[in-house]
Amino acid sequence: MNKETDQLIRLLSLEDNPETMRKFLFDLLTPKELLEMSNRWKAAKMLSKRNPYTEIEFTTGLSSATIARISKWLKTGNKGYQAFMERMLGLGWD
Repeated sequence: MNKETDQLIRLLSLEDNPETMRKFLFDLLTPKELLEMSNRWKAAKMLSKRNPYTEIEFTTGLSSATIARISKWLKTGNKGYQAFMERMLGLGWD
């Protein structure tokens, strides 16, 4: 990991204001990149609920290969998806 990536991760983890985070992400990412991130998150949530790939593809527009990678990361990755899903459920979000 390079210095800028490490700094970015640290800064993102320190921000507790959703509006500031929203503004930063809209400045940092193109609309397409932000949508891609959102769709990957949606796919992870749908996979955790055992939705079929075809439904996830239709809902998110992601390819089956991308969905398969997300599924693999859910099972064998760094557990980042799981940590955020647990946080989301703890907040009562769907």
